Amino acid sequence: MLATLDLTPTEHPSGLESFVGGSEPMPHGRVFGGQVLAQCVIAASRTVEEDRAVHSMHGYFLRPGDPDQQILFTVDRIHDGRSFAARRTQAFQDGEPIFSMIASFQRHEEGLEHFVPMPAGIPDAEDVPAIEDVMSFEHPLTRSLIRDRPVELRHVSAPIYLQPDPERSSSQALWIRVRRPIPADPTLHAAVLAYMTDISIQEPILRAHGQAWSNPRLKLASLDTALWWHRPGRVDDWLLYVQESPSASSGRGLATGRLYSRDGQLVASVAQEVVIRVASSDRRS
Repeated sequence: MLATLDLTPTEHPSGLESFVGGSEPMPHGRVFGGQVLAQCVIAASRTVEEDRAVHSMHGYFLRPGDPDQQILFTVDRIHDGRSFAARRTQAFQDGEPIFSMIASFQRHEEGLEHFVPMPAGIPDAEDVPAIEDVMSFEHPLTRSLIRDRPVELRHVSAPIYLQPDPERSSSQALWIRVRRPIPADPTLHAAVLAYMTDISIQEPILRAHGQAWSNPRLKLASLDTALWWHRPGRVDDWLLYVQESPSASSGRGLATGRLYSRDGQLVASVAQEVVIRVASSDRRS
């Protein structure tokens, strides 16, 4: 994961500041959306002053990416003010954009403070079983997607990889962190947090409708995403990821999430809309 975020500067005919990067191997043959999101955050951050930190981004997933090809990232400096800066970053493969993002950066300043508190009654991460303890990894696809990824998840409710949630709840909570310590670079932690938000944000939609990831009739793809970084947080320590889905209609589902540090500070908020379709059981190919 860290290797994919180590982007290389390159020249671009447009004159825009540009970078190239690779992708993690993915068994389903598509670039992981959280990866390209994190890479765009890194690319944009390379073009702003060091005293400005990313505080929000809004992005659209335009096309599936090929993990076997390099990705080109271009950055347009669309605004530089006294306190804020804005950057438009696009990710390209074969000359076509696969992801487009605008991110905003701000110099730190003191101001009003409040946040919605962490939900009560959530067990500590150490009291929630790891996925490795509750699931079998006999299938190589399952091993690659879950056990071998750089991020560890611990679902407070039973995970829905193989079986749906019989209660059909439209919310869930889980603990999340990267598996190993990473350098104490705030920009890197902000980018990896963006990476992490895309892993499970769709699951409250699935839970609400009794769906599991293993359903072969399920088709799901991210449309757009928005992320707000509120306070610094380390991604190599446990974060509580509280998620809910307020709506699904017209083949689309909306999910929102809040990430809290272990001491209860609200670190970030996220919202994502996805295309979600479940083919009829009697549909013929």
